[in-house]
Amino acid sequence: MTTTALDVITLGETMVSFAAHEAGTLEDAATFTKIVAGAESNVGVGLARLGLKVAWVSRLGADSFGRYIRRALEAEGIDCTAVATDTTRPTGFMLKSRALEGQDPVVEYFRRGSAASALSAADFDPARFLAARHLHVTGITPALSASCAELVEQAMTAMRAAGRTVSFDPNLRPKLWPSREAMAAHLNRLAGLADWVLPGIAEGRTLTGLDAPEDIAAFYLDRGARAVLVKLGAEGAYWRTREGAGRVAGVPVTNIVDTVGAGDAFAAGAISGRLEGLDWPQALARANWVGAQVIQVVGDMDGLPRRASLPATLRG
Repeated sequence: MTTTALDVITLGETMVSFAAHEAGTLEDAATFTKIVAGAESNVGVGLARLGLKVAWVSRLGADSFGRYIRRALEAEGIDCTAVATDTTRPTGFMLKSRALEGQDPVVEYFRRGSAASALSAADFDPARFLAARHLHVTGITPALSASCAELVEQAMTAMRAAGRTVSFDPNLRPKLWPSREAMAAHLNRLAGLADWVLPGIAEGRTLTGLDAPEDIAAFYLDRGARAVLVKLGAEGAYWRTREGAGRVAGVPVTNIVDTVGAGDAFAAGAISGRLEGLDWPQALARANWVGAQVIQVVGDMDGLPRRASLPATLRG
């Protein structure tokens, strides 16, 4: 029996996203829909909809975007009591094009100097974090600022030292780093602080210089990870631990609408599965299914399923 009050805590930046209605370039788009977008909060919402208790740590501006994000996430059941309001810095936002035929959309970010970029070690409250049995972080947050990087490392180290599990999704944003070499060195070091590392196959190749998912997984196991889950897109996923390894087939999708958020949905499926006691093949089967739902709709969170919609074979 766990004595923790939360299942998962996560931290990072969430922005307002304006998603174009018309396909084509952003400069030609005339109408947009306002939605919430953030890798860590996407995972949090996915976990909450699957029935887990989730808290999110961040900073938002004292502006309409910040109020909109807080209200939207609280409506999803996310505990936002550790989200600070910054009166001197704004909430970031982004523009996203509408892509056709399953292509990745073009995204333009407006986040420099945002409230979330001021996250620091001062935002680490041990009692708050240790109230959760799992921490999820991504490689986006440490790229925002030196103080953000310090917070992420402190949280990962403290949670793992306390016997909690930690998951890490590299979620590469090369433009936020001074160089690809700096990005790889920093994120590979953070991956060694995690229990579960979740790279996409292209991300793994960029970070390790290795090609095969088997070799990418071995790279991170050698650096301290306990399980590596390599996302293979339509082919599914490959998992490897020190005790075993295997592949789990993907879920066929005939109408791919928007691929943004698929990796976050996969993470929500995998994390929820493991925290509920599923083995890795079962957890990845759930992760693949959850990811497949998200890419069939526009919006990072709109397609995230609720627990009642999980197929019986994926409920554990």
